[in-house]
Amino acid sequence: MRAIGIVLAGGNSSRMKELSNKRAIAAMPIAGSFRSIDFTLSNMTNSHIQKVAVFTQYNAKSLNEHLNSSKWWDFGRKQGGLYVFTPTTTPENSYWYRGTADAIAQNIGFLKSSHEPYVVIASGDGVYKMDYNKVLEYHIAKKADFTVVTTDMNEKDDPSRFGVISTDMDGRIVNFEEKPIQAKYDYVPLEQQVSAGIYIVRRRLLIELIEKADQEERYDFVKDILIRYKDIKKIYAYKMDTYWSNISSVESYFRTNMDFLKPEIRDYFFKQYPDVYSKVQDLPPAKYNAGSDVRNSLVSSGCIINGQVEDSILFKEVYVGNNCVIKNSIILNDVYIGDNTHIENCIVESRDTIRANTEYIGENGQIRIVIEKNERYAL
Repeated sequence: MRAIGIVLAGGNSSRMKELSNKRAIAAMPIAGSFRSIDFTLSNMTNSHIQKVAVFTQYNAKSLNEHLNSSKWWDFGRKQGGLYVFTPTTTPENSYWYRGTADAIAQNIGFLKSSHEPYVVIASGDGVYKMDYNKVLEYHIAKKADFTVVTTDMNEKDDPSRFGVISTDMDGRIVNFEEKPIQAKYDYVPLEQQVSAGIYIVRRRLLIELIEKADQEERYDFVKDILIRYKDIKKIYAYKMDTYWSNISSVESYFRTNMDFLKPEIRDYFFKQYPDVYSKVQDLPPAKYNAGSDVRNSLVSSGCIINGQVEDSILFKEVYVGNNCVIKNSIILNDVYIGDNTHIENCIVESRDTIRANTEYIGENGQIRIVIEKNERYAL
């Protein structure tokens, strides 16, 4: 593909509450064995983009560990590769990334040293499959300066989490509101669309606009480039009609994971070409002991089940004790659940120890986040 890739994975969201205390949003576990960023990186390699930069910043330790080898996504080639850029102090600059445009500006050398004519920019917190080549063909056919991938807004989603877009009949964006309190639509013949956080632009144009924004001390890619230039540059929307979800709130993270309990979603992501790739650990298969009862659940490798699990997702190396009941919950990696425990409508943080004979229930439709700091082998 005649493009390089940039993955914006340095952000944080207060909507994730305690879940982002340990990791960046792009490193959030998904569907038992994956991380959020795996979907974007898989789309890059499946679209034959050979050179990809990942910009990390907030709580990047686990994300950097996950990206410690490019072989899992097949970027370990003689040409191209996977590059991880964290904020760096230089004689000219001592700031952390002050926004998405500033992150690109601080690593402008990556763009200038490349030779591909186009750039695919994508966020690391989206769960979807996409061939970026189709978006590039659309971009070229429209003779666009920018192309923004859009999708329908889920009726359960809050518009203040997204960029809300209106287009004319040709697909050109005429209104772009970033995270509005209440979205306004001037062109109602078209359905409501939100930005999926995926953009295509010519590399030289991106360099020009990023350098200009940096000189004017403007740091946000959407507000200070896309929205600011929407009446000057030709910015088009490319509507995707397949599954897409953003996980930057507790509710959307829970809902996205639970979507993988639906056979059609699992089939789409894991049985239909192209594949989704992730870092692989050598763990034994899940073990179901006598007395265990598991229904409509995803159970990852390394788990040991003794109790009842229903409509739940268990990530790697989870131990479920005797007479436990787990319903409609997400149990993250390496959690020990003691005997006679009842967990319902919860997300249990990784590396927790849940004491025996305890109960955690999210009530009134709310998802409860469980974080225990018990010692693993304490009395």
